[in-house]
Order: sequence, then C-alpha cells, then structure tokens
Amino acid sequence: MYKMINIELRLILFFFMLFNVANAQSLFIVSSPDGNLQVQLSEVGEAVNYQVFWNGEAVVNSSEISILPSTASKIQGSATSTKNETWKPVWGQFSEITDHYNELTLDIALGEVSAKLIARVYDHGLGFRYELMGLKAGAEVTLYCEYKLDGNDILYFPSGENPPVGPLAINELVTSDETPKLRMPIVVETKKPYLSILESDLFSAPGFDVISLSYDQNRSAIVSSNTAQVTEEKLVTPWRVILVNDQIGDLVTNTVTLNLAAPNQIEDPSWIKPGKTLWDWRVHGYTASDGFTYGINTESYLRFIDFAAEMDIEYFLIDDSWYDKVTPGKFELSEKLDLQKVITYAAEKDVELMLYYDRRHGEYGDEKLFEYYKSLGMKGIKYGFMGQNVPFSRDAIASSAESELLIDFHDSPVPFTGVERTLPNAITKEYCHAQQDSRKAFTPETFIKMALINAIQGPLDMNNGNFDLSGINRGDREKGPKITNSYISTVVSEAARTLIIHSGLVCIPDAPEEYREKADLFEFIQKQPVGKWDESMILDAKMGEYISTARRQGDSWFVGSVHDQQGGTLDIALDFLQPGKEYQITYYEDTDATHGETNPEAYQIRSGQVKNGDVVHAKMAPGGGHCMWIRMVE
Repeated sequence: MYKMINIELRLILFFFMLFNVANAQSLFIVSSPDGNLQVQLSEVGEAVNYQVFWNGEAVVNSSEISILPSTASKIQGSATSTKNETWKPVWGQFSEITDHYNELTLDIALGEVSAKLIARVYDHGLGFRYELMGLKAGAEVTLYCEYKLDGNDILYFPSGENPPVGPLAINELVTSDETPKLRMPIVVETKKPYLSILESDLFSAPGFDVISLSYDQNRSAIVSSNTAQVTEEKLVTPWRVILVNDQIGDLVTNTVTLNLAAPNQIEDPSWIKPGKTLWDWRVHGYTASDGFTYGINTESYLRFIDFAAEMDIEYFLIDDSWYDKVTPGKFELSEKLDLQKVITYAAEKDVELMLYYDRRHGEYGDEKLFEYYKSLGMKGIKYGFMGQNVPFSRDAIASSAESELLIDFHDSPVPFTGVERTLPNAITKEYCHAQQDSRKAFTPETFIKMALINAIQGPLDMNNGNFDLSGINRGDREKGPKITNSYISTVVSEAARTLIIHSGLVCIPDAPEEYREKADLFEFIQKQPVGKWDESMILDAKMGEYISTARRQGDSWFVGSVHDQQGGTLDIALDFLQPGKEYQITYYEDTDATHGETNPEAYQIRSGQVKNGDVVHAKMAPGGGHCMWIRMVE
C-alpha cells in the first residue's frame, strides 16, 4: 500500500511539473551553495518569470521580472558560475564577510536590445540584476519585479515618521479599498522562513530613481519598479533582493545586500573612522546643577568638547543654527558662536567636529560646500532635507568622499542599501523615526519594530541614549517631546538601544552632566567599539515585543536587550562564549522598582563570572532593558 501511495504522489508531482514546464519554453534552475534556497526562471509567453523555493517549498510563487515595458523577452542562452571569497569591510557589524554564491546569467533578446539577467543565489538570499546593451539615448526603461506571496503571509514595512505598518496579511491587501503605501524593506512572515524584500547597489545604477512599491490587485502581487532615462548605450540596474532566514533577527545581520553592493571605491579609507558623537540639539535649554544653561553658544560647545575628551568620545556634532544665512559661496556665521574658537579648542582636545547643513536654507553650491567644510577642519557633515533625490544624494556622497568627509543623511533620505561598502564615508542615515519631539511615533514597541524592519537596509542614525528621562518628560528642554510625559523608556533601555541599532556613528543626545551623574551606566556606551565589530548576532527577537543583540570585538562581548511596555524576562544562553574560558561580566539592569513611565531612571549594576553554557535571566521592566559587558579573564 505504501509503495502505491508513493507512486501516486510521484505521478501527481510529475504532471504538476509537466504542466508548469509545458507553459514555459525554458526552465533554468540555480541553487544556493548549501542547496536550501532555489530559484527557477522560465520563459512564460513573452515574459521571464521566477519562483523561489526554501527547503523545497515555494515562498515566492511564479512572478514576472522585466526591464523594458511591453517588449517581449526571448531567452537565447545561459551560463553559470560560482564564487567563494572573503572580504574585509572598512567598518561594520563584521570584520570579515564571506561572499559565497552560485550565479545564473540568462542572455535575453528584447527586440533590438540585448540583455543579461543575472540571478545570484546565496545561502540566505538572492539578487536579480539586468545589464543592457544597445539602448538609444533618451529611451526610458523600468525595472519591474513582482512578488506573488501566499495570502496568509504577514507583512511589516516602514512608514516614514510614523510607526511601521504591520502585522498586515496579504489577504487584507486583497480586500482593502485603500492599500497603505509600501516602503522597503518589507518583512514577510511566511509559514516557515522570514523574507525581506528590498534592493541593493542603487548607487551603482545611475539614472534610476527610488524604488516604488505597491500592491497590484489585478496581478495579485506586490510589485516594485524603478524608472531610468537612458544616457549611455550600456545600462546596469540595481539589484532586486530577497533575503531568507529562519529567524526574524537574522535578517538584520544578513550580509547579502553588502555582498551585492559594489566594492569599496576609496583607495585609502584610513581617514574613515566610525565612532560615537555627542550632539547639541536636544540639550538646548537644559540647566546643569551649577546653573549653566545650554544653548547655541561657544561656552556650551566647549563643555561638550571637554566631556568628549574626558570620555574618549571621538566626535562632537553641532546641529543647525551655527550659521544665520547662506548665500552662494558664503556662510554668514551666527554671532552667538565663535566657531573658530570651538574648532581650535576641539583640535587641542583631540576631538573631531561635524557640522549640520540644511539644504533649505540656501543654495551654497555642493561643489563648494564640501570644500568649505574641509577648509574648516571638519570631519563630517550631517545633511538635512535633500529629499528623495537620487542623483543629488549620490553626488553628495561622492563629493564628501573627495573632501574626506563623513556624511550622515537625515530627514527621509534615499535608502542606498549597501552604499557603506562602496563609499564607506556614508557613515549612517536617518531612515527611521528618530525625532524626540514627536514621541507619538516612538514607543518601546515602535523601537523594536524599527530595529527589526528599518535596520535591514543598513546603518541608522536614531539618536538613542537619553539619561535625563524625567527632565525630558517634564518639558525641561527647548526641543523635547511636544507632549510631556510621552517618552516611555528606562535609562538601561536607552543604553541597550545604542548597541542594538547598528551605525557607523552612534549619536548620543543628552547633556554631559547627565552622563557624568550616571557614569557607571554610561560605561556600557563608552566602552563600545562602535563600527569596529568582529561579529554581530541577534540572539532572540519577536516583532514589537523584544530584541536581544550581541556584538563582539576580540575577546569582549556587548549584549543589549529591550522589552515592550509589558516588560518580561529573556533567558540568554551564553553559548557564543569560547568553551573552557572564564569571563568577567558586568550587568547593567533595571531594578524591581524601575518602570518606563513612572520610574525610568532607577538602575543597578553588578558583576560576576560567567562561562559558555551559562544562562542569564535578563529581567526587564515595562519599557525597560538589560545590558551586559563580557570580557575574557586572562
């Protein structure tokens, strides 16, 4: 009986495959090096379709991918290749990354245009890219890609300055009269793995605009498109990327988008140094115990520099209003501030400076802007309000690199995923909600969602690390929350967030006096080797509820965890420690009395010894957190 059932199942599978192949003129298959992820491409009618399988089960159903609208695609040949190498990023979550993939290249005729469709498959993700030859100048091309998912699959995606959207089932999109605006990266929760839909290496595809995402009711698919005007005979598209992981947190440390990005273009990147920075903007109006009130003035900035030098913080970032007016070729500096005195003092203290620039304030001219910042001795620029302008933003990154300036994009920047590999001076960006004055969009739950959604596309400038939570909630700052008592967090959670969110520039926003007052807790932030990690992993995570992140440099580990407003305990297994070695550990913890709304600044610190195999019961208050600094005993 068993043999008869097995034969019947094989016959059903045979006729199922025969039906699909019969409707396709060609079928091409490429698998990941470990064989778990498989992509099938076929010519269906006049289009090329793809399908994605994970451990033998379809996770993306047959979906179209094309480059020239309304032009028939004819597959004329194919080639395969493989690669297994390692490379070292200038900075990042890992000190070494393995680039191991199998690749299928299809030669495609698109009328008179010849194209190559490249499908590159890794163990935990894949990318599609077109290369075209024979285009006419002025022609318009559209990179179009469908994602046909199961109706029960659950979506999450960013929503600008609002909380991320989700959970939202595909079936809800089908029945909805109003489809919410989709943004990348989309996180998809399927019955088995988690997926993320995004792109990589837009930087290397001149002419293409920002990816547009929507749900097409007629096609029953999420669709993405980028349009470009052809300027040269040869055209290369961005990579369409699908990440695949069994655990949602692994999407955040997935290296496929970095591997797909173009290699480092800066010949000598030794001047690019990730690190931490103090920031003045959210401290304005804060009055210290000695009666001094911070503002936009020389004395305030000297205090920041003193603290940065004392605590080995690499940078001090001066935000808006250091100038009064911008005219072509000239900055009119604020009379409140002796900028040259600040520059000289910072140099004496060995603290690097970064300056903000708001493009709305005037057309200084980018060809002069970066040269001017360099002439001032600045280490970087925080660039605001450049909008979704891809060529402008691309030129700004390249121009800042020529002037050896780090660049931090703010205010809804272009999501150049992978650009930190190509031009590693692109140190971070505010592709998230990071505005303290609009707390309606920033709860503990929203933070966790952003850490599991927005962070997939690359480093984020989120400005975590406030310690004066009571004062901020009272409204003691000029630029605090617009609604008082709306900031729900604990000081330990704030410290943990600085580790959880990956960035080449960790911007800490509070007053030096607040960090000095809690110097024993600030130690967790101070000791972090930001951007110089050998290894990073998400130990445990659940969307909107909790996340626990571990990062290693050498023999030292930093672990940060946060919880939602329910609070709770995570059992953290220290299996990542070397067996047979003893470690000293410092715990930075909420207390039994800590609460994210009513008692946010209560914390405790204790120390001990741990080893591989131990389990830490990390108890967190409502809206709270837990931190560990673990180092090997010599």
